[in-house]
Amino acid sequence: MENKLMTAITRLKSISDIGLLYASNEYEKERYVELRELVFQMMNTISDHSIENLKEAFPLMKDYPTVKTDIRGLLLSEDKKILMVKESGDGKWALPGGWADIGYSSKEVVIKEFKEETGLTVNPERLLAVFDKKFHPHPPQPFYVYKFVFHCVATSFEINKGFDVLDVQYFDINQLPPLSVDRILESQIELVYKKVIDNDRDTFFD
Repeated sequence: MENKLMTAITRLKSISDIGLLYASNEYEKERYVELRELVFQMMNTISDHSIENLKEAFPLMKDYPTVKTDIRGLLLSEDKKILMVKESGDGKWALPGGWADIGYSSKEVVIKEFKEETGLTVNPERLLAVFDKKFHPHPPQPFYVYKFVFHCVATSFEINKGFDVLDVQYFDINQLPPLSVDRILESQIELVYKKVIDNDRDTFFD
């Protein structure tokens, strides 16, 4: 229920931001400013963040608001174990990856994130899935997010943990560690893992 509510609030924020960008008179601007204030009040109600902090985190948009993109990679060892990183933010585990950076292709983002977090050089072979977080039971989040997961193959093999992660390890699909569920869910890992094991060449998308 909270996830559905946050999706609706995020949509309302997008409408208010677009309205303020294209409002043609002061009356319209006033209505959209009021809507934006209501959005922050609703965010405050269902989160631990103050209205002031929320406004700092989400300043007024200067361009048309769009979806944020999270890009991650699935890399398997020879014995089919999954490479995972322990996130410094919450001390839990996720597939290597992060937000898409401007100026990098999706393939380049995966390569860069693996190198920074694990020390490994990888080759992203194919796109396994595009998840819309709205359709999956992630914790509520004020961003609207698409999540890309690529199948990657290592071309170097010496792990060197990056400064922004706590640990790097391989895990069996049946013995996954506590997951950073804002970043990845067990059901999503199982889906992309099965695609690789079964050599399913179709990309999953919501």
